[in-house]
This record gives sequence, C-alpha cells and structure tokens, in this order.
Amino acid sequence: MEPLGQYPDPTHVVAHLSDPHLLADRLLYDAVDTAAHLERALARLRRLPTPPQALVFTGDLADRAEPGAYARLRAIVEPVADELGAEVVWVMGNHDERRAFGQALLGTDDDAPRDRVHDVAGLRIVALDTSVPGWHHGELSDEQLAWLADVLATPAPHGTLLAMHHPPIPVPMLRLAELIELHDQERLAAVVRGSDVRGILGGHFHFTSYSTFAGVPVSVASATCYTSEVAPEARMVAGVDGHQAFTMLHLYDDRVVHSVVPATDATEVTGRGEELLEAFLALTPAERFDLVARKDSPLNVEPT
Repeated sequence: MEPLGQYPDPTHVVAHLSDPHLLADRLLYDAVDTAAHLERALARLRRLPTPPQALVFTGDLADRAEPGAYARLRAIVEPVADELGAEVVWVMGNHDERRAFGQALLGTDDDAPRDRVHDVAGLRIVALDTSVPGWHHGELSDEQLAWLADVLATPAPHGTLLAMHHPPIPVPMLRLAELIELHDQERLAAVVRGSDVRGILGGHFHFTSYSTFAGVPVSVASATCYTSEVAPEARMVAGVDGHQAFTMLHLYDDRVVHSVVPATDATEVTGRGEELLEAFLALTPAERFDLVARKDSPLNVEPT
C-alpha cells in the first residue's frame, strides 16, 4: 500500500529479536518451550505488512551452547529468513560459547570474539561480541574497540546499527542486572561518539527498554523465551513465561522508528476484514481521509 500520511516509506526495515535461549531437546526450566515461542514470534513477524531486510538476534541464542541447540535455531530461523529475503545477523550472548557459536553459525573454529560487519542495502549492521568467557557480564577488549573504530572511520551510505548483547544503559527496573552489565562503557562511548552509528541494539535484560548512549538511541528488545518480572511480589528476582516480544525498526533518512511487537496472539475485540481493502484502495485520498478520520464515518460507528 502506498503511504497514506505525510512520510515516505522507510529506507530499511529491521527485525530485532533477542534471547531465544534454545535447548537441543528439552524445555527450559522443565517449563518453557523456547523453540515453540520463537516459532510463534517468527509466525507473527511473517504477517507484518512490510517484511524486514534483516533479522538481528542479539545474543543468548542457545541457553547452554549445545551444538544441537544451534542446529535447531538455524532450522527454525533460516527458512523464514529465506522466505522474507532477509539477512540473518547472529550476535554472541553470555549464554553462548564462542567456539560452538562459530562452528554452528559462522563456519569458524577458534575462540576469537565473534565480531562481524553486515551490509544490508547500504545499512551497516555491526555484530559486536560483548561476551566474557566464563562470566555473565560484558566487556570489550582494546583490540575490539580499535577494530570498531577502524570500521566506523568510513561512514556507510545509510549509517550503522551496532548490535550487541549487553546494552550500554542503566537498568533501574532490574537492579541485580547492574552486576552483569557492560563494563567500562565510556571506552565504547569514545568510539561511538561522532560516528555514523544511528542506533544500538541490545538484549540481555529480558524486557523492553530504551535510552541513549553517546548521543545515540539504544533499543533493548525483550526476549522470545521468557521475560523478567519487573514487578515481582515477594521475590528477589523472577522470570515469567509471558509478555514475550520483539522490536521492529523502520529507518528513514532522518530518524528511526522502534515498534514493540508482542510475540503471541491475543483476543481480537474489534476490527475490519480484508474484504474492505479493495474498496478502500479505490477511494480518492480525500475520501480515505474522511472515512478513517471522521468520527461518525461508517468505519468508526459501531453497528447496532
């Protein structure tokens, strides 16, 4: 459908999913079917009106870094990506292990950080490995920061998105997470500040959050597996099998729009069928505006 308002279509569309925590052959905590949750999220993604050009997964792809879990992940994600014509960007998380991750997803067999650059129709997406072997917090080495500075030294035609598991933001809704945040964030800020980075994508916290970092918007996607209970009752910390979501990014020449998409269906209480679409498209722009915007139009008056 052509634009109906005052903005053109976005130049790029990116789907940001995080923390699937897949296991090879069992339920997480003997309760959560993480594979089924990811499949449901991708099914909803396939129904969106504008397909994404990239699927970015910001870490904790496999809960225990099992080769079978990574194989399961590819079997679920790659057919959907092929159908949509989307590039898949895999990012390391603290539950992933570099060697297993590299062998299963990148065709590499070493213990080096899994930093990668993806070019998506002129939009540069940098996958930055913030994992620390044996630990849950995040770090970036001097070598990684020098590599990133070298990458960013040449601007991309449509700018850059940084994708990393440990987002560089405060976490006032989950104070224990402060102990496993990205360390020494100012070192990263010195590299990002003044560059062509348009957005930073993260995961790790299992709930949606937004902030800024070095003048750049930061978007933290919720998890597809389970989510952090940010209002627990008589619990120090809790995870719940509900409220899963992912985030869609629509990039324009001068801005990025972030939209949270629930990962599961809900009960419809009002709506109109697709049978009206052909007639709607046949209307003039003025008639469309009248039908949708006027309070007493046939579209806006509920039948009695």
